Amino acid sequence: MESPSLFERDPDEPLATHTRQVETPRVFGDARCLRFEFSSRGDRVPGRLLLPATGSKPRPLILLQHGLGGSKEAAYMDAAAPWVRGGAAVASLDFPLHGERRSSKLSAQLAEGLDFSRTEATPPETPGVSELLWIEFTRQAVLDLRRCLDALTHLPDLDASRVVYAGFSLGAIVGSIFCGVDDRPAAAALALAGGGFGPAEVDPCRHIGKVTPRPLLFVNARRDERVPKRATEALFDAAADPKSIEWFDADHQGLPGRALKTMWEFLRVHLGLDC
Repeated sequence: MESPSLFERDPDEPLATHTRQVETPRVFGDARCLRFEFSSRGDRVPGRLLLPATGSKPRPLILLQHGLGGSKEAAYMDAAAPWVRGGAAVASLDFPLHGERRSSKLSAQLAEGLDFSRTEATPPETPGVSELLWIEFTRQAVLDLRRCLDALTHLPDLDASRVVYAGFSLGAIVGSIFCGVDDRPAAAALALAGGGFGPAEVDPCRHIGKVTPRPLLFVNARRDERVPKRATEALFDAAADPKSIEWFDADHQGLPGRALKTMWEFLRVHLGLDC
């Protein structure tokens, strides 16, 4: 039975937020880059916040999350550079067992278990990963995202009333749950996501229907060798309107620029950005 408190934040845990300016990755040009950390269930969670270089008004925020085995600094996260130039702030954090939080043993076990290509089961299963590991990973990841918004939306550079979510692969899977339990994101663009797997309490299909009436955009690859079409369709079918889905002729690692532009065009509307 699902615990009603699985994704509830502890209101008494201090956020203990710390930020400092760091060198901006070259692809982001003259944007400002901040490293931030906060506390979540006793963990120190590291993140990166990119802010447009010009303008003094508080910026709307895109919370953008990486895929399995990636990090906040993964090369494909540079896709957000045009989003920052378009006037949005973009924040990303390292999921549990990823980036600065990587564990040589548990990270490998998580990656092995979420390789959908290894099974022909319907619905897809999570072979090689224990239910407890997947539940704990998902719980921590969702709570990290919730506390990330708690920490960042108090910064004067950000407009807490304008927040959206975007994620790639694992970031989109976790984001399906996060947006279902937290109503602050006004919209979500989910790329290369799937559902219908794992323990019921953390199956994305169980939570994504709660996103309504906020809009969802699904971006998927026709030749995805990691997330099977049946998993994508299961998640899309579980979502409520308003929702839309776009398919691109690509594999899991090669979403074209048109797909990323589609995500941005969707997100900027819901951030109130005209450019």
